[in-house]
Amino acid sequence: MKNLKNIAMLIDADNTQLSKLESVIQEISTNGRIVVKRAYGNWRKGSLKNWENELKRLAIKAEQQFDYVAGKNATDMALVIDTLDLLHSGIYDAFVIVASDSDYTPLAIKLRESGVFVMGVGEKKTPEPFRNACDEFVYLENLSKDNDIQTVAVQKQNEPTKRTAKENAEERRKAKELKGIHKLLRIAWDKYQDDDGYVNVSSAGQYIKRAKPDFDARTYGYVKLPELIEAFPKKYAMKRYPGKGTVTIIAYKCL
Repeated sequence: MKNLKNIAMLIDADNTQLSKLESVIQEISTNGRIVVKRAYGNWRKGSLKNWENELKRLAIKAEQQFDYVAGKNATDMALVIDTLDLLHSGIYDAFVIVASDSDYTPLAIKLRESGVFVMGVGEKKTPEPFRNACDEFVYLENLSKDNDIQTVAVQKQNEPTKRTAKENAEERRKAKELKGIHKLLRIAWDKYQDDDGYVNVSSAGQYIKRAKPDFDARTYGYVKLPELIEAFPKKYAMKRYPGKGTVTIIAYKCL
């Protein structure tokens, strides 16, 4: 998702962290111009009372959606209908759905089938079907308010000696996922390596994103994919060489 001309961003306020809004916009803006910025919710709810000032500051249009039945909000349906209206206008080449709800899975599938790029942004609890229905999925937990991403070295330096059971479970989950990333890196190497046996990290990253839309090196404590690869010198050899202009090509091969 790079150099997109017109991006529409639609936010389900009931499924989004208010404190992350600015970081979400900063993340999306690295890929192109955000033309539409809308947030959906029943703004009469007490749980959304703090949203007004932040929406004004970030120039996000607030879309009011009343709850027609007690205990059941209609925010998701309003967001879906507006998204399809925007799609049919033919103006937008990418849609960003900011939510952690699997109800948006059919919408993401429809958007992709229509030929536009789909990014999802949500919490790590977001169900896998919605994550996989997107071209790219970004975890809110990877976005800090000031975009200060810590590296693994800093994290390990600051982490306590004793871990809670929850922290241990999270580490085991990450380790299991990381094994899957290593498998994808090897597949990319098998498919795309050059005559010298190296593959461009950028090409490998694009393949991994297609195979695993929620992949983000920050999930594992690294800023970018090259740093993740370099952290495993027993698995990969790295090299850098000049590309066009001032560009430096980073490549790796499996050992």
